[in-house]
Amino acid sequence: MSPRFSTGLILAAPSSGSGKTTVTLGLLRALAQSGHAVRGAKSGPDYIDPKFHEAACGAPCLNLDAWAMSPARLTDLAQGPGLLLVEGAMGLFDGAANDTGATADLAQILGLPVVLVIDCARMAQSVAPLVAGFAAHDPEVQIAGLILNRVGSDRHERLLRRALQPLGIPVLGSLPRQADLVHPSRHLGLVQAQERTDLDAFLDRVAALVRDRIDLDALRACARSLPDPTGTKPPPPPAQRIAIAQDQAFAFCYPHLLQDWQSAGAELQFFSPLANQAAPPADLIYLPGGYPELHAGRLAANATFMASIQNCSSDTTVYGECGGYMVLGDGLTDAQGQRHQMLGLLRLETSFAERKLHLGYRKLTPQGGPFTQPLMGHEFHYASTLKAQGQPLYAVQDAEGQSLPAMGLQHDRVSGSFAHLIDAAH
Repeated sequence: MSPRFSTGLILAAPSSGSGKTTVTLGLLRALAQSGHAVRGAKSGPDYIDPKFHEAACGAPCLNLDAWAMSPARLTDLAQGPGLLLVEGAMGLFDGAANDTGATADLAQILGLPVVLVIDCARMAQSVAPLVAGFAAHDPEVQIAGLILNRVGSDRHERLLRRALQPLGIPVLGSLPRQADLVHPSRHLGLVQAQERTDLDAFLDRVAALVRDRIDLDALRACARSLPDPTGTKPPPPPAQRIAIAQDQAFAFCYPHLLQDWQSAGAELQFFSPLANQAAPPADLIYLPGGYPELHAGRLAANATFMASIQNCSSDTTVYGECGGYMVLGDGLTDAQGQRHQMLGLLRLETSFAERKLHLGYRKLTPQGGPFTQPLMGHEFHYASTLKAQGQPLYAVQDAEGQSLPAMGLQHDRVSGSFAHLIDAAH
């Protein structure tokens, strides 16, 4: 068993689709199976990949967001035992429109080196100028090693390694092209971890390949110590007793927020709307985001769940986020065009019959609801709003500070919006 040291490493790529997630999962599972203390983190806003990280190594995975979180907050969240492997988002230097929030920003804030995962499927010697450009682009971002992904043959690998040798950046290993290592996808990203019945077999297969093709000792040697914690305190929770919907329809809730609330003394209870469970007694009922459109008929038929929210909404604060917000409305139309009656607590009609992408970071100033201070969040959904009548919940700015139309609705003690909350504004 290796010592429980606290070091970190960032796994990034030149672009999305390079195979970072598969490589990260294989490394997490392989290191955990070898007896090393290892845990994962995900750069930026993402609900899907962290659950796969947790399944791969058995340790909780948190999001580290260089746009939405302050450097002190990032430093404190990164703390923990063992080796921290941070999976980057998009390309290494891709961030918000005002050049913040990139994986490279996270590397600078935490002082961590980068291992670059390169999709080599459609290149050979051209890999050298690509890597040279990334290595030279920002002197404060160190490219400590390379993993060659989707290599076609032994000859292909020799060409790649020969071209890269003059750069002096270690090639830690290579992985072949294999169609069975690709995740199934859905409109907002990957299928959720709990939906893959073959997940353990998949992770073991990737881990075996990683152990065979990547020098794990050399990879661990690239890691650097994490900065000392700052001891900053998160904001107070929105209520003392918080009931949280949690199942496949309401799966998108950031763990660091729940940890903040618990650390501040809040009592958290969980219930499943899909299992037709009533919300437990609470001061705040929180319906997170997820995929309610895939379960809309079942939710509409679950009378115990529906009645429990409707009956307590007169004296209990109810808050919905993205999918939870849609469930608070009058009706939700699924992708097949069928309308389902929802809770009817907000004058809101939403539809997936005609999809339209809404995407971006949001700075939110509450105009009511359970939160009292400015918040950082993000919007990512394909639902269209057919009707939204009532008082807005948030004044909104985008990542560049430009004002956007107000978001969300509030009525009496019920409120919600399409925004996913990440952290207090900084």
